[in-house]
Amino acid sequence: MNVEMLIAIILFAATYIGLLIFPTWRAFIALASATIFVTIGYLPLKEVLTAVDWNVIMMLGGTMGIVTLFIESRMPALLADLIIAKMPNVKWAVLSLALFAGIVSAFIDNVATVLMIAPLAITIARKINISPVDSIIAISVSSNLQGAATLVGDTTSILLGGHMGLSFADFFFYEGKIGLFWIVQAGALASMVVLLFLFRKEKTVLTSMGRTVVKDYVPSILLLLTIILLILVSFIPKDTLPLVIADHANGFICMAMLLIGIVHRIIHERSIKALGDMLKEIDWFTLLLLSGLFIVIAGITRAGVVDALGNLFARISGNNVFIAYTIIVGFSVLLSAFIDNIPYVATMLPVVATVGAQLGVDPTVLYFGLLTGATLGGNLTPIGASANIAALGILRKVGNEVPPSRFMRISVPFTLSAVLTGYVLVWLIWA
Repeated sequence: MNVEMLIAIILFAATYIGLLIFPTWRAFIALASATIFVTIGYLPLKEVLTAVDWNVIMMLGGTMGIVTLFIESRMPALLADLIIAKMPNVKWAVLSLALFAGIVSAFIDNVATVLMIAPLAITIARKINISPVDSIIAISVSSNLQGAATLVGDTTSILLGGHMGLSFADFFFYEGKIGLFWIVQAGALASMVVLLFLFRKEKTVLTSMGRTVVKDYVPSILLLLTIILLILVSFIPKDTLPLVIADHANGFICMAMLLIGIVHRIIHERSIKALGDMLKEIDWFTLLLLSGLFIVIAGITRAGVVDALGNLFARISGNNVFIAYTIIVGFSVLLSAFIDNIPYVATMLPVVATVGAQLGVDPTVLYFGLLTGATLGGNLTPIGASANIAALGILRKVGNEVPPSRFMRISVPFTLSAVLTGYVLVWLIWA
């Protein structure tokens, strides 16, 4: 290990320790670390902009705006009224929202799912005067789990699909075997049992308090259009589109829907003030945090840390594929608990390819193990996945600062049950 790599590892470790210890300063810590990597020459200034995944940033920013319009239309309040009317108590309401989040997240980005469904939990919590923290955490981890179910479920799935050349259907059945979708559903079933146990004491009775009147259906239509377009674009071969559009299609779709929503609101209110109000509602803290993390990951990649990891995996596993698989899954769970799983998966895909080549085996089981560990493992901590960061951002905006210990009280048992289920099934099916 050379001096440059050692310094990169130390800076990287210090960054994530800071993110865990000082949650209210996460964006500034990430940006400061990114600045250090650039200043000391680990990442050339000209590569800073390309290091940031603008597709993810645009998707997140656009969805934030669309969901803001969705909330202001009072549609979440109406849905909350319907849930309150159907569910006997808080326990079943939380489980219903978590299941709903999982279904939605299988087809759209998990961050978008959290931004859409969290307002329902907040509205229910306000109506019956309880804290929304635990229910939003359950929604977040459930959406992260199902993000690996389909090609369009999460950015990590999109990354894997692009690297392996997978189609939408390949996530259901691949090379004559059941695909990741069914493995994720088995993990979801195991984790729902865990949630049922964790919320067993939440027996506050839900009482219907009338039906909210929706004042504008356009935001709901825009949200549905966003989901449909995100699914449809996955079927278009990338090589038929211009490179810029192919690489940023999801982001462009979300931003376009937001633009339509803003124009509609300006026309409806006959005031340009709507644009300023929308900019104030976007969670810039989260966007800056993710941007900083992308740059930090690019810095440690250029310093050779990623290549060193590939060589380390190969040496430790020798010629034993099971050992290599176990290491990749375990390492992914552990590392993605502290590293946002989007840049982590992006950097680990070539590492896994190297390991498979050195072992002389079909790397499919290793790729699926990587996605299982990284996507499901990201649920362990508050900063392990973009959806978790977004969920905590939502809670922060409504006055709830959540310590890591409270988040992990739910996330740890949920994650372990899902990961162990996926770990066993992927090996049994694909080894």
